[in-house]
Amino acid sequence: MSAKGSLSEKVGYLTRWLPRYAWQSCTSARTHGTVHLIFAMADHFEPAILHERGSERAGYDIQEERVERWCREYPAQMERWRDHDGRPFVHTYFYPAEQFRADRPEDGRLLDRLAAHCHAGWGEIGIHLHHGLGAPDSSENTRNELVQFRDALAERGCLSYWQASGQARYAFVHGNFSLANSAGGRFCGVDDELQVLSETGCYADFTLPTNPFNPAQTAKINSIYECSLPLRHRAAHRKGRDLERGRAPQIFPLIIQGPLGWDFDGASRSRLGRIENGALTAANPLSLRRLRHWKRAGISVNGRPDWLFIKLHCHGMDPAQREPAMGAPMQRFLRELVEGAGARQERLHFVTSREMVNIILAACDGREGNPRDYRDYRLNQFLNPPSEHAGFETSGANVTQVKG
Repeated sequence: MSAKGSLSEKVGYLTRWLPRYAWQSCTSARTHGTVHLIFAMADHFEPAILHERGSERAGYDIQEERVERWCREYPAQMERWRDHDGRPFVHTYFYPAEQFRADRPEDGRLLDRLAAHCHAGWGEIGIHLHHGLGAPDSSENTRNELVQFRDALAERGCLSYWQASGQARYAFVHGNFSLANSAGGRFCGVDDELQVLSETGCYADFTLPTNPFNPAQTAKINSIYECSLPLRHRAAHRKGRDLERGRAPQIFPLIIQGPLGWDFDGASRSRLGRIENGALTAANPLSLRRLRHWKRAGISVNGRPDWLFIKLHCHGMDPAQREPAMGAPMQRFLRELVEGAGARQERLHFVTSREMVNIILAACDGREGNPRDYRDYRLNQFLNPPSEHAGFETSGANVTQVKG
């Protein structure tokens, strides 16, 4: 397969999911009354990124300037726009594990600065991983890379624990979208990657959707589900069982998808409109027009249609995305989103990936009321790792819980 793929291959990838999208568009149920919109921004946060220059990396001086500027300017730009719980729009910063080494002080400084930003209430950190670029990676190397970075984040109080006990837990995004070797052997190489993720503490994957012409895109779209294939199988997430009210999920990581569909936008460069996949870009900033598509995707726990989960994604460290991420386009969207929520019968909740999963788990357990009450439902974050045997009710004696 060529790097970009032939036209026939792209059409084949498109037809994987397009019939399901057409079916969803015809059969999706409308929600009456107030709907809770639960937003999470999965930021593929790569300080070393060089726009359109592949695997090349920026020097540490550039990386430090980027991270420092982001952590300084983002709160100043974004603090005025709050959800119905009084919370600002936050990111989950999926930081590239392959770009961190514990013996490099420069790497530690970058991570420490981002951790301080998050502990101040501006988000949380997840794990991003690019691998298998030059040659297929191995399960063993992938496991080692994840564990090393997981532990580095845990030491900085950046990860969570299942009801305050056990090993550190994390959310994950796969680099190049090739989760569990799903892109025809490119950008991964590890068929049993989901098994490795599960065993190292990953509670949810936030990779999808991707470019719909990408072989990694699944036929299953606009869903929250647990894998039904054995996790050791290649691309086990291609099949799954939707989460539903009254049934707690048993297989982790959960697969949390963002919206995927077609927007027949006359303002796009193509006469056919544009793909809606929840990506924040300079060419396609967030807007109320896009919000209508996200709501139409109807991503929810079955039996709880009034709690809609909207997972978006961006590359915050890409200089080309800084303006749409926190500048005038984002300011305009948040103003219109917040000020018009009442008229649209919406209640807004800006959450991290961890908080989104907690609310999803509460929905599965049949919890009622305001989703904000379940931000810390099962996965709790601590500044200091709790004792492996500590119970939630006694954790205050020797740990500090992070409260968003």
